[in-house]
Amino acid sequence: MPTSLNTSRTRIRKNLALLRAVYADPRTPRPVRWLLGLALFFLLSPIDLIPDFVPVLGHLDDLVVVPLLVAIAWKLVPPEVIAEHSGGLTSAQDQEIPSCPSL
Repeated sequence: MPTSLNTSRTRIRKNLALLRAVYADPRTPRPVRWLLGLALFFLLSPIDLIPDFVPVLGHLDDLVVVPLLVAIAWKLVPPEVIAEHSGGLTSAQDQEIPSCPSL
């Protein structure tokens, strides 16, 4: 069990590092930056589409909206930017990251 937690933690860190590098790259289009910024704002903001006190749906909007924004932004990133910043990945499991990071 601890090994799978360590693997998950490592994968999340690599995904976040890859997203940060793509966001900082000057070749990344502005709409991608806006979508990633909006996802971060939505994640950290106390304002929700559905208030959190509503059972199940209150937290479900965070679990749906943030990955959706990241996935849309990821589709707009030029492939050469993804290839350049994901070049340091080594394991076979990490090779899935360039398709779309899962947060």
